[in-house]
Amino acid sequence: MINFNKVTKKFPLGVIALDNASFKIDDEFVFLVGASGAGKTTILKLILREYLPTSGIVEINDFEVSSKKFKQVEKLRQRIGIVFQDFKVLSDKNVFENIAISLKICKVHTNEIKEQVKEMLKLVSLQDKEKVFPAQLSAGELQRVAIARAIIGERDILLADEPTGNLDPKTSWEIIKIFKKIEKKKTIIIATHNTDIVNSMQKRVIVLKDGKVVKDAKKGGYEL
Repeated sequence: MINFNKVTKKFPLGVIALDNASFKIDDEFVFLVGASGAGKTTILKLILREYLPTSGIVEINDFEVSSKKFKQVEKLRQRIGIVFQDFKVLSDKNVFENIAISLKICKVHTNEIKEQVKEMLKLVSLQDKEKVFPAQLSAGELQRVAIARAIIGERDILLADEPTGNLDPKTSWEIIKIFKKIEKKKTIIIATHNTDIVNSMQKRVIVLKDGKVVKDAKKGGYEL
């Protein structure tokens, strides 16, 4: 469960990225929508604890991660997967190595890594690409690798920042279908400008404007 309680994030020169935002997200699929600079990415970075709020409280699974006394940042981030618009796939590693990297860092046994990566490759329909390097992949395939890397292991939360921003409409829907496959197993939060996807999915939509939560609809559409 993610809980934002009256969270404000200010930057130097008086820039307010998030303004007294309150909401709870519990094992569900949520879209964050709003114009550029509305506060979407700030929310994701507060969940990851890349930012600390200026005021207010951020809780994840009953831990106050916004507290300066919170000491389990590494453990927190091991439970969260992140997908970016520009993929951030490692160019010098093949598909298998990119997906396996977090498990290797956590020193998971080699046989377990192979089993989990195989499962992820099947999930994202890249079974025949495990030895291929990123330079040989399309943009859609790169995003599939990024998603597989983000969800492998015991990840409770999946954050995606404009995951279809660099993709054509057909490929964008293919990526969203992968998210739909796993939505019953994880909390999924997607920050997006993709009007068609948000309107078609009819999931919960949190609308942001100038750092404020201006609407929170259980089955919403894209609004600015």
